[in-house]
Amino acid sequence: MSSIKLKPEELYRVTNPADIKYDTTAEIDNSKYGAIGQSRALEAIEFGVGMRRENYNIYLAGSKGLGKHAVMQKILEQHAKDESPPSDWCYVDNYEEFYKPIALELPAGVGFKLRTDMAQLVSDLLLAVPAAYENDEYRTRIQEIEGAFEERREKAFAELAEEADAEGITMINTPTGYTIVPISDGKPMSQEDFKKLDEIEQNTKQEKIDEIKEKLKDLVMEVPVWEKETREQFKELNTSFAKSSVKPFLKALMDKYSKTPEVKKYLDIVSKDIVENMQFFLPVNTNPGLLEGQGAPPSAELRRYEINVLVNNAELQGTPIVYENNPTYNNLIGRIEHIAQDGALITDFTLIKPGALHKANGGYLILDMQNLLMNPFAWDGLKRTLYAKEIRMQSLERMLSIVSTVTLEPEAIPLNIKVVLVGDRYLYYLLKTYDPEFNELFKATADFSESFDRDADSVNQLAQIISIVTNIEKTRPIKREGVARIIEHCSRETGDAEKLSLHRGKLKDLIVESDYWAGKNGKDEVEVAHVQSAIDSRIRRADQIQEQVREQILRDIILIDTEGECVGQINGLSVYQLGEDSFGQPSRITATARLGHGNVLDIEREIKLGGPIHSKGVMILSSCLANRYAKDRPLSLSATLVFEQNYGGVDGDSASIAEFCALISALSGLPINQSFAVTGSINQHGAAQAIGGVNHKIEGFFDICNARGLSGNQGVIIPRANLKHLMLKHDVVAAVKKKQFHVHTIDDVNDALELLMGKKVGVANRKGNYRRGTINHLVMKRLEELHQLHGKYAMTDKS
Repeated sequence: MSSIKLKPEELYRVTNPADIKYDTTAEIDNSKYGAIGQSRALEAIEFGVGMRRENYNIYLAGSKGLGKHAVMQKILEQHAKDESPPSDWCYVDNYEEFYKPIALELPAGVGFKLRTDMAQLVSDLLLAVPAAYENDEYRTRIQEIEGAFEERREKAFAELAEEADAEGITMINTPTGYTIVPISDGKPMSQEDFKKLDEIEQNTKQEKIDEIKEKLKDLVMEVPVWEKETREQFKELNTSFAKSSVKPFLKALMDKYSKTPEVKKYLDIVSKDIVENMQFFLPVNTNPGLLEGQGAPPSAELRRYEINVLVNNAELQGTPIVYENNPTYNNLIGRIEHIAQDGALITDFTLIKPGALHKANGGYLILDMQNLLMNPFAWDGLKRTLYAKEIRMQSLERMLSIVSTVTLEPEAIPLNIKVVLVGDRYLYYLLKTYDPEFNELFKATADFSESFDRDADSVNQLAQIISIVTNIEKTRPIKREGVARIIEHCSRETGDAEKLSLHRGKLKDLIVESDYWAGKNGKDEVEVAHVQSAIDSRIRRADQIQEQVREQILRDIILIDTEGECVGQINGLSVYQLGEDSFGQPSRITATARLGHGNVLDIEREIKLGGPIHSKGVMILSSCLANRYAKDRPLSLSATLVFEQNYGGVDGDSASIAEFCALISALSGLPINQSFAVTGSINQHGAAQAIGGVNHKIEGFFDICNARGLSGNQGVIIPRANLKHLMLKHDVVAAVKKKQFHVHTIDDVNDALELLMGKKVGVANRKGNYRRGTINHLVMKRLEELHQLHGKYAMTDKS
């Protein structure tokens, strides 16, 4: 085991432009859409799309920018084009219960035609029906019915009048009704003349008058019955003429839709309703056949014959693919709109509006999971609909009893759909854990990779993707050297020299910004310098906080030594994450050691600034310390560890090697070379383990050293396992090439101790002793002193 000083070529894996088969991206054939590095996800998608069993809906898991939606869209388009378009869906009026509109399923394209034909039917009837009631035959028949009624009434009154005359009584018709009085000499008798008659004659006359009054009363009461019979005759006449005027138009429609049973059934119902409501098609005028007060109602009444085409698949090739970017409850399930009329909100079936589920019915619906969860009731509404396998429209206002107004209960529409949710992994696992219904409804999961292996084939595959992006974004062609630089940057984005990032969003941004710099420099092609300008400018725009922290170090406000030696003090390396941007900076770690009971105190944890992973790292190094130096005796030691001038949180175990070295320095009294910074975690046996953010950490220490002036002695110590992750900035590689800066890899914490203290760690002999002058010898010597002091004070306390 020993440290290794890395060569410049080990710090940055270069992409040889000669490995790229084309001079520029303009020469690359990008007709085939590539989903490189996503074989697992593609297999899962094909399974999810091909599985036609219930509830095999799909969840696409992965971070944003991986191109999940684009890949899914492309695959669905390939499947959808070979499938038959689904049915049209319409809502029509329910003439028996208006608040329960009827759903009508029609072959693709028929819905729109039917709506047009029904509109034409109403237009034709508005002309034909009035014309039918204005012809001579209709007028003659009306006059006959009216004449028969008048004749019957006049005849009845004439007969009663003749009977009264025969009895010496006359019926006088006055504006207020009939008056019955006796007559004398052909003239009505006055009241005075009537009283002059003898009593017997008066009584006889009065009895006759009363008898005629009763008959008149019966006759007057019978007239409304005759009127009703007359109205029935009018109605029969109107119905007869209505049928004759409507029949040709409806027959034409019946013949046109003879092969569509749903339409024929609907037209039968419409035919009956039109005949029963013929007045809807008549102008507001005096039609003798209509009762008083009957005239043509507002045109709104004619809306009952409209067709509300909810889904029109007339021009659809294959099954629908719908992406709803704002999946609110109403945008998914549909909504019932209202209009204000006379101070009230009213609605009807024509105000039913479709949702994304209606539009995608029979095909595929793509939704963003985070947006779905952000909209109240949308997720629950989607699950309920998928479980029921039907779209039942209910307004949120009614469900929550917010508004009390007239609304509708449309007939539910059967649902046959494949839903695709696009979201992050953490949402997927949260739903898997806390929402049992999610497991039942989304049984197909496609997990998109963040990176893929970097080799000659993948380099050219990524070049193809770069070419596709340039075409989509309409940017300038990129020369092969520029493509090589982009590929190198994609490798750095993963934090692994052996991997390439699959993050399409970041790749697109880099290409677009490189094109900007090419345009600014008046070039027709994007060169490597333009790509580098895009990378540098992006860092420049986001590095203000990093620059401020670096400035405080250079001004000795934050104390960091980059030369000299110090006991119990070491330079650790940290990474600061600010949104999507991160940067590394050195941190001073100090340790103290004194007489105690074997405790290593983590000050960060005690003041609740240390995270659980950092606390775990301190406990592991405590265990490593005890395992090495106190297997057979108590560890009479009390030590403290702290990140100096740290006023925020500390987490992660990447400082545990540095903390162990600082603690050994405090025990042995040997100073640590401050020209080094250390990162890496430790296990209980002292092995160095890989950590994250190694590139940023190295660059953070390098920037400080470079700003102060490189001495040639400065460097960074990292675990050997991190060697494959190195993709350092060019200025770091250049400094290493000039031997002004160094990067060392280690396998064990002993390698770091020897580098930092300039002495051998030492190996125990058979008796467990170490050679004089080694690090371990000095540590054991100090621990023995502490052990003796512990015994001395223990005896004193006992006495």
